[in-house]
Amino acid sequence: MLQPRAIPCLLLKGDGLVKTVRFGRPKYVGDPINAVKLFNDLEADELLFLDITATIERREPDYQRIRDIAGEAFMPIGYGGGVRTVEQARTLFQLGVEKVALTTAAEENPQLVTDLAKTFGSQSIIAGLDVKRDWFRRPQLTTRRGARRTGREVVGYAHEMQERGAGELLLHSIDRDGMQLGYDLDLIRSVSGAVNIPVVACGGAGSLAHLGEAVRAGASASAAGSLFVFTGPHRAVLINYPSASDLASAFL
Repeated sequence: MLQPRAIPCLLLKGDGLVKTVRFGRPKYVGDPINAVKLFNDLEADELLFLDITATIERREPDYQRIRDIAGEAFMPIGYGGGVRTVEQARTLFQLGVEKVALTTAAEENPQLVTDLAKTFGSQSIIAGLDVKRDWFRRPQLTTRRGARRTGREVVGYAHEMQERGAGELLLHSIDRDGMQLGYDLDLIRSVSGAVNIPVVACGGAGSLAHLGEAVRAGASASAAGSLFVFTGPHRAVLINYPSASDLASAFL
């Protein structure tokens, strides 16, 4: 069994990093290059950058900024936001990105996932599932940063992404995003139990214990934003990452 991973999920908006709460209220938390340097020193497993405005603004990724980020990172990095073609993905890989994440583009054009997996290998492709529960607590698959409900059944869609060649699923709970009250464990169990590829849980981590709970619920990795960029009850900005021994204890 592969060692579980703890992944800082960092949100790009304009020239800076932000952190959201339930996909809204973005708060500036710093410069991405400075954050990468700090995570280098802290020996983070890997980093995932998501440009939260690229799709909404109908633009391509900011390749120069991604080049700068990849050039500083000592660990593998993933990127998502605005990727809609094989050639755009190719450019990202040439810049040093190891994984490309698709959420809105994957749902609106599932063939793109197939094409990317065939061209670059499944290990390089992450399919994102942004999930929000309705009034009856039923999970709803959304796109466009939660603004559009797709009507797709979450577990069935996860299985489709696996069949189309995605090598990993980024399962993001909108309801838990930024709340730091723990992951949606039922959601993790239902999705991870339906697929054979790694599931990265995201949304809700407020402690190391939460990271471990997600893994024990079936996730292969625990991604978090607030946990790794804030400290204390007043959410002061502080880039941080647990030691290898603390992570090992959390994942037991």
